[in-house]
Amino acid sequence: MGAASTSRSAEIRANLNHPVVDADGHYIEVTPVLLDYIQQVGGSGAIERYGEYFVSKDWIALSPDVRRSTGVTAIPWWTFPSLNTVDRVTASLPRLLNERLDEMGLDFTVLYPSEGLMAITLPGMDDDELRRVVCRALNMYQADVFGDYSERMTPAAVIPMHTPQEAIEELEYAVRVLGAKAVIIAGDVRRPLPHSEPQHGGTPAFTHYSDSFGIDSDYDYDPVWAKCIELKVAPTSHSGTMGLGSRQSVSRAMYNHIGHFGAAGEALCKSLFFGGVTRRFPSLKFAFLEGGVGWACTLYADMIAHWEKRNAKAIQRCDPAKLDWPHAERLLNEYGDAATLLKIDRVRELWTAPRSAPAERDDWSQCEIEAAEDIVDLFVPNFFFGCEADDSINAWAFNTKVNPFGARMNAMLGSDIGHWDVTDMTTVIEEAYELVERELLSDEDFEAFVFANAVRLHAGMNPDFFKGTVVEADAARVMAGS
Repeated sequence: MGAASTSRSAEIRANLNHPVVDADGHYIEVTPVLLDYIQQVGGSGAIERYGEYFVSKDWIALSPDVRRSTGVTAIPWWTFPSLNTVDRVTASLPRLLNERLDEMGLDFTVLYPSEGLMAITLPGMDDDELRRVVCRALNMYQADVFGDYSERMTPAAVIPMHTPQEAIEELEYAVRVLGAKAVIIAGDVRRPLPHSEPQHGGTPAFTHYSDSFGIDSDYDYDPVWAKCIELKVAPTSHSGTMGLGSRQSVSRAMYNHIGHFGAAGEALCKSLFFGGVTRRFPSLKFAFLEGGVGWACTLYADMIAHWEKRNAKAIQRCDPAKLDWPHAERLLNEYGDAATLLKIDRVRELWTAPRSAPAERDDWSQCEIEAAEDIVDLFVPNFFFGCEADDSINAWAFNTKVNPFGARMNAMLGSDIGHWDVTDMTTVIEEAYELVERELLSDEDFEAFVFANAVRLHAGMNPDFFKGTVVEADAARVMAGS
């Protein structure tokens, strides 16, 4: 392979006084080999069902007329690099990736599956047995394939989340038996609703709802979060929302794709926050990958603004019973036009009529927030955000003049090597460094972005995460100063 000196990314890395850790790279499974593991775990029948699953999901070949009449969402096609043959092969062979990391300017990478994401986490198989078989097989495959390269890379074990029990069982196996240090969970499970009869004048009810493991869940996922703390792993999520809400174009995949990872991250993040997960588990860290950090900055600011206006005390200002009708009537008589004055009795009825309210009027009750500053402590330390190198909005994470209370979001470089949006693996660091060259990030910010925040995510859960890796000493320095 080419010498590292020929890469601009390698030159940038050589001039840094800290390593570069990729928080979200991707490998592409060698499917025929993966199938051997699926057969080993689930037998030949599992291979057939796995094949049927992918055939049933092959919506790309449908004609435009069929798509329009059935509402089948357009999804991306040709998602792996092909013209760049070296990168395509690199994404599937750990030994070649290991050889090329210096050329890419990367010291260490946390790797996520590709086929495994489609099959398991977006949002997952409904076949309970097959889902667990494929997760187990994929995790065994990863442990064997990447085991010899642990100094510079580690794969994330895939954890099914349809029930807390299956999640806990796979966490135990992946970490204790296979030695996994990183894990990935789905961002939601789409569950069927028990009643789908028409509601309110014949409007069809929804048939499914999105369970994001925090509020409104059928299950208590606290045992899963407790298990993550016990096993010293940070749950990371890599889910999407194509096919939901406004992302249901039948003709334009990119219309559906833009922003969908961020929307999925926001849904999970809000669910965990409102469910009080960060209050009950203050040491637990979560990561939301490939959606950038812009949505997180907006969500954080919106949380504060909404709490200030609609916390349990503030919402009382909107209680219709608080209206001073005599005062309102005097103003209406003084300033109202003739048409309004003719209807003043009706106005009184409408303005003073009791309005429905839920029994629980504090939407923030599980968070136990007493002041807006509490949101900083419940949000900022617990949540981390994977950002692609070419996203200029990454700079927002570090803008203390804009983020309320001078917060800095935990943005991390997620290269996405192996997938279509990285046309050349050797340009990722070069693209990320443009924010420094444009004076949007300081050197300190850049270190946090490409190194320190990823360390705080993983080593913050497991102090030995980087032990035995090429970044061990530098990671220890970060944690000592945290």
